[in-house]
Amino acid sequence: MKQFILLITLLIGVNSYAFSDPNSDVKGKISGTVIDKSLQQPIPYVTVVVKTLSGEIITGGVTDDNGNFTVEEIPEGKSSVTIQFIGYTPYTTEINVSRGNRNIDLGRIELEENAAALDEVTVVAERSTIQQKLDRKVITVGKDLQTAGPTASDIMNNLPSVSVDQQTGAISLRGNQNVRVMVDGKLSNVPVEQLLKQIPSTSIKQIELITNPSAKYNPEGMSGIINIVLHKNVNVGFNGNASVGLTYEEQAKFNSSLDMNYRNGKINLFGNWGHNTSKNENFGHIFRPGDNSEQLFEFLDKGQSNLVKVGIDFYLNDSNTFSFFTNQNVFEGGTVGLTDILYYENSALNQKQLFDNEYDNLSSQYNFNYKLDLDEEGHNIELEADFNTFSSDEMANFRFQGASAIDDYTDFVDTERERLTVNLDYVNPISETVKLEAGLEARLFETNIMYNSTGQSFNSNGELIPTPDTDFDYKRDIYSAYVTFGKKYEKWAFQVGARAETVEVQADTNTVSAFTNDYFQLYPSAFVTYTPSEKNQFQVSYSRRVDRPGLGQVNPIREWSTPLISSLGNTQLQPQFTNSVEANYTRSLERGSITGGVFYRAIEDEINRAVFIDRTDLNKVILTHDNFDNTSAYGIEISGNYRPFNWWNFNASFDLYNQTQKGITETLNNSGNNPTIGDIVQETVEVENTAWNLRMFNNFSVSENLTFSAFGFYRGMNRGLQFEVEPMYFVNIGARYNLWDGRGTFSVNYNDIFDTMRFAFDGQRPYPQTGEFNWESNTVYVGLSYRFGGEKYRAKSRKRRDDREKDDSGGIF
Repeated sequence: MKQFILLITLLIGVNSYAFSDPNSDVKGKISGTVIDKSLQQPIPYVTVVVKTLSGEIITGGVTDDNGNFTVEEIPEGKSSVTIQFIGYTPYTTEINVSRGNRNIDLGRIELEENAAALDEVTVVAERSTIQQKLDRKVITVGKDLQTAGPTASDIMNNLPSVSVDQQTGAISLRGNQNVRVMVDGKLSNVPVEQLLKQIPSTSIKQIELITNPSAKYNPEGMSGIINIVLHKNVNVGFNGNASVGLTYEEQAKFNSSLDMNYRNGKINLFGNWGHNTSKNENFGHIFRPGDNSEQLFEFLDKGQSNLVKVGIDFYLNDSNTFSFFTNQNVFEGGTVGLTDILYYENSALNQKQLFDNEYDNLSSQYNFNYKLDLDEEGHNIELEADFNTFSSDEMANFRFQGASAIDDYTDFVDTERERLTVNLDYVNPISETVKLEAGLEARLFETNIMYNSTGQSFNSNGELIPTPDTDFDYKRDIYSAYVTFGKKYEKWAFQVGARAETVEVQADTNTVSAFTNDYFQLYPSAFVTYTPSEKNQFQVSYSRRVDRPGLGQVNPIREWSTPLISSLGNTQLQPQFTNSVEANYTRSLERGSITGGVFYRAIEDEINRAVFIDRTDLNKVILTHDNFDNTSAYGIEISGNYRPFNWWNFNASFDLYNQTQKGITETLNNSGNNPTIGDIVQETVEVENTAWNLRMFNNFSVSENLTFSAFGFYRGMNRGLQFEVEPMYFVNIGARYNLWDGRGTFSVNYNDIFDTMRFAFDGQRPYPQTGEFNWESNTVYVGLSYRFGGEKYRAKSRKRRDDREKDDSGGIF
């Protein structure tokens, strides 16, 4: 690659004679050093081009391995110097060569990553970077994060303000699970917990944490949006990447992926395949001192998934681009579990529940996109239609032994789901400092869940009857329009916008009364940025958000059950609204950067857990959801990256948040073995929770090809409505080695080296209880990836709908 660029430079040098003045004896020279602004590292092989002011090429050069360059034989007079590299915003300056100014030192030139250009080429850096943009943090995933684990779920805990429950797979942002997860700017019908375990980490290019989205975005998610951006390779010719990995502690987990791309002329064909086969052991216990009983849990989860994506981009001409792709996601899995209930003072009450289920689903996505580029750069209209279907079947067997009064039974659940999203977006850069965006969107969602059981249930009179069949239909149609206006003025930049939505919700089931909820809402947003210098930036933003009840929160069909706990949805739930304000400050350092921020949320009609005692068996509880009074949350975040030495760099973050939670819970005044319904006391509980997290990711470069890494995480105590969660910490270490001239990477990771990951709690509601749950966390991961194909580059790609960055040239000249 370097030889090829040098050859071009020599040819340019030959041609430079045609543009020089033969009568002039004055020849100039320029020199300098080019570095990455975020990493504060030199960039080799950067192109340096000297042109006349009319744009004709005079001469040029290329930076060496240390980012240094020298270009000689520059004729007298004024010239333009352009410094550019694939994936970075070009740097241009004017020079004036004279007899008294022949040797010009351009000094230290910092190139900034261009998000739009990077979408067009697959380049995986050694180290991940974190950048604070106008409305988001952008984590560019390097080999260090890719080798932290085989799937998206494995690397999420490495990100600032993001946490993943390793048992349930539930993801939270700033301590709140009301977050929307998107892939390439699109929602999926696949459950998030399953989706994150099916996306190979090697397929991820960037992860965007959009904590205060603008009016252009879907307003759902109180804590914001996590957008996973996948690699898209548009190098000319045939290119690809293959990877395999194995994770092991008690059970083996195997993953593999293959990404391929063929680009020639006006057509770009691409395809991806990801496979995951895994078994996971989970175990835990809950102790109730009131009746001196203990529940012992053992579960084995197993699953196999295949995620396939194929698509085509057709570049009709410079103004018209058509794209189509389809995702097919196939999953088969199941769980085998045992719950032992031991009464230490009366063993005659002991009982067991043996549980096993089989579960399979198919998710299909079909996406069409048409983009029309108008006369001016960045002036375009884009139409996108996305259709998503999801179907699943589950059969769960429950068998009982001991003192249980329940007969064995089997549950059957069939789910059908459809989602259609149509967007029409218009972007008009009215001038270099003014930008107008507007759009329309329709989101049509419908699901049907059919449930039947061979078991029995108690009716309202306490009589045991066959469990009735349930047919639940849920439909939600949303129509919206948005407009945003942005302007830059010297060191200031602002953007204001609003999104108007009309929503129609209908829930219908044969077991409870139908529910409808139609409403109109306006969601404003505003952003202000002040950049007094290249090293300092201040940001303030505001947005209004909504959390519409999730399907699991409104589904009246039993979600899961143990002998003492059942979880059900509430069809009467109303949406929760949030007004969010945050402020951030970013400081660029000589060898890194640091960002600090504060946020505040005012929450209306908060959705939270409600815990009720089962009237048919007072030793059991029912978990559901309900709306509560208004509340608030606030917090601070600090994150940064720094390179103390050339061989050591790290990313670190600290976040602290406070939220007042409200919920309904019931307790028994009589905690003995013969309580009555009259002993039930219901209360609205208010809990103030202050929690904090600290994480740090280190890279140690031993040589050009060998790198070691170490990641540490600490989570402080959390208080919830039911219990207090004890602090938890873990440490991961790893190593990776580049093979085959950088085309291959071999990696080894040892996770949770001290075996300290667990979920331990102490609670008082609805019963005094303590417990702990554990899973396979002390694992070893071994992976190998290889890039193949040509290196020629074509700077043309379909723009992501949610990309608000202005396109810049990414080519050589």
